[in-house]
Amino acid sequence: MPELPEVETIANGVDERVRGDLIVEAWFSSYPQPFKNPPARQAKGLAGRRILSVHRTGKHIVCELGPAEETPARRCKHPDTPPVAQWIVHLGMTGRLLVTTPDAPLAAHTHARLTLASGRELRFVDPRRFGRLEFRDLGRADGFSATGAEPLTIEAAAFAALFHGRRLAIKAALLNQKLLSGVGNIYADESLFRAGIRPRRGSGRLTRAELERLRLALREVLQHAIRLGGSSVSDYVDANGMRGFFQLEHCVYMRTGLPCLRCETPIRRIVVAGRGTHYCPQCQA
Repeated sequence: MPELPEVETIANGVDERVRGDLIVEAWFSSYPQPFKNPPARQAKGLAGRRILSVHRTGKHIVCELGPAEETPARRCKHPDTPPVAQWIVHLGMTGRLLVTTPDAPLAAHTHARLTLASGRELRFVDPRRFGRLEFRDLGRADGFSATGAEPLTIEAAAFAALFHGRRLAIKAALLNQKLLSGVGNIYADESLFRAGIRPRRGSGRLTRAELERLRLALREVLQHAIRLGGSSVSDYVDANGMRGFFQLEHCVYMRTGLPCLRCETPIRRIVVAGRGTHYCPQCQA
């Protein structure tokens, strides 16, 4: 499943290419799984709206939309106009959000095609159909927000408070989206390695100094992964269809049996919270 760096990379790429563009019409597939509200409602709500911006919130991509415009040629007179609607995309396990041209080959399992006034298309492709699409009218509902804290900006005291008194293993706590939004298996493993903390350590038993090492390691890993376009270990590609490069710098994730890059001890794999977990028994205490 795409994690925070992959979703951030896609959102930034989509924003760069479609910000200010107008949605002329929207087409959706007949499969029910990808839709949090009816596709006909989404198509009607999206048509004629200008894309004000695209950004990441947790593991979701949020397209901020302006009011419906009368014609494709009409441009928003006030670019700072606050959004009045949102199109919210969750990529699930295999989802892709691509900016392409109308004549580009249509991938199997394409579930959404947004035709834009610029002549481009915004397509959502999801073979396993675990992704979700939602149109939200901000006049009738609150804007989308993540359930957990943002790991890129959370301060030391707030980060430590998340784990105070908890019995969860620290790896399980990092994956809990109600605590931190966007952290998944790859970046939990890599951050725990860099912080020198074993994944089965009780999160409530970590010292303040250990938690601060983890907070800084997590932020560093996520930021570096964003700079490298995320980790392409499965189906992930960015908005242009390009693979990321951070998988080339993984220290422990999916390196079972290979020598640790620091001490040459073989990397071990265990299961924590139902997820394959990789760590160095020598470097992580």
